[in-house]
Amino acid sequence: MKDFILIIPYLNNKEGLLTSLRSVNYPPDQFEVIVVDDGSKVPLLPQDLEEVANVCSKIQVLRQTQNRGVAVALNRALNTVLERIDYKYIARLDCGDLCVEDRFVKQVSFLDKHPEISLIGSQVLFKNFTSGSAYQYQHKQEQREILREMHFKCSLIHPSILFRRELLTNIGLYPENYLHCEDYAYFYKIIAKHRVQNINEVLLISELSDAGISSRNRTRQIISRIRVVNSFGTDSLLKFAGISKLILMLLIPHRVVRFLNTRR
Repeated sequence: MKDFILIIPYLNNKEGLLTSLRSVNYPPDQFEVIVVDDGSKVPLLPQDLEEVANVCSKIQVLRQTQNRGVAVALNRALNTVLERIDYKYIARLDCGDLCVEDRFVKQVSFLDKHPEISLIGSQVLFKNFTSGSAYQYQHKQEQREILREMHFKCSLIHPSILFRRELLTNIGLYPENYLHCEDYAYFYKIIAKHRVQNINEVLLISELSDAGISSRNRTRQIISRIRVVNSFGTDSLLKFAGISKLILMLLIPHRVVRFLNTRR
């Protein structure tokens, strides 16, 4: 049995994908990788990954002829593994992001030792690899604190997570009706039924770029975040406060937010 299957959505970023795969440090025979090419201009081919073939026992490329978004790409991968029972966990990573050397060793070990926890994340360092500017995303670690914080921001960083295969049966696939916020909605659904936690340690370095989805689609993403909090928030006062904060964020230029974050 494999320890985990690592899912990576891909779009026109071959070098970023290769860099991310090189950062994965785990026994090659204990995990697999599924890359979903979400309609890249130049299709990703298996031979494009030959130089990182030694990273794990199997790297599978799934191709979508049209760009349909991250949620659809992720669900394509999840549907591929839904009926399999030869692995314990599902992991996420985005092209361009770097795993700290012992990320998966620590996360797999944590879930092995804590059967009451269904999903584990970590602290994340966001870094612009060109300018060198960086900031650590601050979020809560324990279930009760995470649920409260979710009214204001997503407390689980998507490419940092590892979760139990059984969640697919209990929760299902990613919702596809929250544009650029499928992870936020999905985590809310998970927290309603399962315990989650963040390891209080940086295990992922996430690429900070103006070309990223969050930067390019900031307004639409914030609107989706408002819909998520309104749909899934569990406390009326926290929902009001969280939605008010998000509305205020619509009025603040992204460059100002980025400047404040990097000055922490």
